[in-house]
Amino acid sequence: MKKTEIRQVLDRSHVDTLQKLLSDMKFGSVTLIIQDSKIVQIDKTEKYRIKD
Repeated sequence: MKKTEIRQVLDRSHVDTLQKLLSDMKFGSVTLIIQDSKIVQIDKTEKYRIKD
């Protein structure tokens, strides 16, 4: 990709999906899987803290 060429990686549906995943998560991580400059998968790992 040339320096002047910009590819749109995040579209509105990706942003909406990420916002939904993050809105109710207290602890955890979200991983984006990219192939050929496109998001092909979103993984969410949520952790639950157990207090004694």
